[in-house]
Amino acid sequence: MHDSPLLDPVPLLRDLIRIETVNPPGDEGRLVAHLERLLIAEGITDYKVVGPSAERTNLVVRFPGRGEAPPLLLHAHSDVVPVTGQEWTHPPFEGRLVDGEVWGRGAIDMKGGLAMMLSALFRLRAAGERPAGDVVLAVVADEEDGSGAGAAFLVEQYPELFEGVRYAIGEEGGAGIELAGIRFHPVVVAEKRPGWLRLTLRGPGGHASRLAAPGNPTARLGAVLTALSGARLPRHQMPAADRMLAALAGALPAPLAEAVNRLREDREGDAPPAGLPLNEALQLDSVLRHTVNPTVVRTGHKINMMPAEITVDVDGRILPGEFEVADLVAEIRALIGGDGTGGGDGEDAEVIGIELLHEDPRVRPELIAEPEFGPFYDRLEAILREADPEAVPLPVMSPATTDATVFARLGIRCYGWLPLLLPAGAPHRRLLHCADERIPVTALEFGTRCLTELLRTYP
Repeated sequence: MHDSPLLDPVPLLRDLIRIETVNPPGDEGRLVAHLERLLIAEGITDYKVVGPSAERTNLVVRFPGRGEAPPLLLHAHSDVVPVTGQEWTHPPFEGRLVDGEVWGRGAIDMKGGLAMMLSALFRLRAAGERPAGDVVLAVVADEEDGSGAGAAFLVEQYPELFEGVRYAIGEEGGAGIELAGIRFHPVVVAEKRPGWLRLTLRGPGGHASRLAAPGNPTARLGAVLTALSGARLPRHQMPAADRMLAALAGALPAPLAEAVNRLREDREGDAPPAGLPLNEALQLDSVLRHTVNPTVVRTGHKINMMPAEITVDVDGRILPGEFEVADLVAEIRALIGGDGTGGGDGEDAEVIGIELLHEDPRVRPELIAEPEFGPFYDRLEAILREADPEAVPLPVMSPATTDATVFARLGIRCYGWLPLLLPAGAPHRRLLHCADERIPVTALEFGTRCLTELLRTYP
């Protein structure tokens, strides 16, 4: 179909999948070296490769525009999550093309998005056109493990590479919505940020042949996991979430619209409204409150020893705006108390210590809590309506976190916008971090066309 490997996202994606960049350890430098070779073959030598080590590098290249719009950032991460313990139908790092779909880790998250961005840029170039304004492409490391070697490294060490950038386009972060057989195209306008915590449970250990002493960490562990798993923390409805729910209700038939409106209007302490499919109900409920999920438990190493200490790593996500990690910790404390049974800070509160493992710094609240719905956002929706008249563009607040929260520190308005043409009910967006991740060839081509149109016409 195309002469250059940069014009067709399908072979480009297949090659990217074959370069294993599982994080940890990442080793994104091999993928960057591959892109360098492709750029040099196209006559592009003015780019920057920087990172904390030769193995953890980032690629930044600026494509000159027509000067009719401010510079635009396209950011894509090159690392992927592990496949350990997963059973795949096709090998995850072979990039196989099967029944019109490209299979492999990163197909959706987000080497597919990177392939679409590159192809859109080089299709304009091949046609002798320039984008409306300069376009800065940033291929970054480490998004899947805190962004320290990637976006955060660039923002802290090389902010001048993003001079003049006003808007940014990045991944959606798994923000797809499927309801009533309607195809929604998510436009992520706000995200939560991570507040990853470690809970440490301490108490009497001892020989496991004897009855366990009261207050031992193993007994406390069950209560803590029960309290945190599926916990609905207090409600804090943000403007972005309210606009999302209002737009969603306006597009749905009556029974579902009523359920979404009940969710939009409920009060703190109300039960989740009935009438919504479980997956969508959980996603929508998650953007109305901080969330917390225990994910990693570390305990003893010998079967005949009662551990005196157990740690529980917790994935906390903090709503955008003025909220701090301390707000999340206070809500967790209210659930688990000091002894893991709930009810506040008892006299033995210190038996459960809470330590911050990672936090994305809070950016200017107006950039995250109150997104800009102006000409640039309107253009994103217009392109989607023109490309897929039967679908509904939907402003979304994502319960997940991407590098958008990092680039926003530079005052950049960030949007998650990687259009995919998928049948209603298709599983692809739900396969992030799962086995059998894959993307249809038609979806890649659709996204590339939409991105090409955006680069050509953005305000």
